[in-house]
Amino acid sequence: MEESYFEQRDEKNILKIREIRKNLPAFCGEFFRGIEQYTTPLTRLGYARDIKLFFEFLVAETEEFYEKNIMELDLEDLDKVNSTHLEMFLEYISLYKVNGKTVKNGERARCRKLSSVRALLKYFYKKDKLKSNVASKIDTPKVHENQIIRLELDEVEKVLNLAETGNDMTQMQKGFHKHTQARDYAMLSLFLGTGIRISECVGLNLDDFDFKQNAFKVTRKGGNKVILYFNDEVSDALQNYILQRKNIKAEPGSENALFLSLQNKRMCVRSVEKLVKKYSKIINPLKKITPHKLRSTFGTNLYRETNDIYIVADVLGHKDVNTTRKHYAAISDDIRRSAATKVKFRKD
Repeated sequence: MEESYFEQRDEKNILKIREIRKNLPAFCGEFFRGIEQYTTPLTRLGYARDIKLFFEFLVAETEEFYEKNIMELDLEDLDKVNSTHLEMFLEYISLYKVNGKTVKNGERARCRKLSSVRALLKYFYKKDKLKSNVASKIDTPKVHENQIIRLELDEVEKVLNLAETGNDMTQMQKGFHKHTQARDYAMLSLFLGTGIRISECVGLNLDDFDFKQNAFKVTRKGGNKVILYFNDEVSDALQNYILQRKNIKAEPGSENALFLSLQNKRMCVRSVEKLVKKYSKIINPLKKITPHKLRSTFGTNLYRETNDIYIVADVLGHKDVNTTRKHYAAISDDIRRSAATKVKFRKD
């Protein structure tokens, strides 16, 4: 039986984690085994990369650990890590070099890396192998909210028209478009009509769809599978593409994949990002539209139709409605606008 995209992805990530662990202190193996039951391989891979960066920082930038062998560090050494080291780490990762290449980390990236180190220190503190949980003494860096960027309703129509017709494209773009028109239109329709994540889109298979009910199965973050629904416009776009898709001989391992590249392989996250960028840039060069911005567009439009943030949170797969409110500024704006009409100074 063919492995799913998510099973293949998890296997690759597990192998990547094992490679990174070869260059980490031995006690890190205990940490990764300990958190395996409640984290995904993708989460652990992020931890592994961040923790590796932290130890590289310690031996290169701090007096106490300078030029020590990372793999020879033990829990006694970890117990010597103090709040100053963590503050220095946060400052360091804002701008540093790797193999001659400058790397910058913004507020969110620094928060995530600090969270990874915190998880390591907290794990061994809870197991009574560290004297204190020093990471708890460090405040999380302040994260400023970015302006929410999304497509307006007229821009949604323009993007879909562009994908359907190819008008306003360069000659070179039109040359590719004639081979990808049905696929691109179906994918953009699915993003804008359901608000799925890019990983959920990439992982879709042909047998995930039930067109009698206009329903499909997606694998959410954490591996949960849910059924979502789409309208007739999305259904028509998908069925038209699938008729063409069934005539394509996919490469081994991609036989059941819904969206295929021109190489007849399952499309990857990067190729989907480039596809969305290509179309949105033609429509509005000033907006940096990503698949996640299409998700924001759907979430905002759904709220305006339902006026129910809990419905939006459920459809988008948010466990906490505050996540929905935080990422869809127009929702909060509409709530405030509506509230202004509820208070009256005089009775009618």
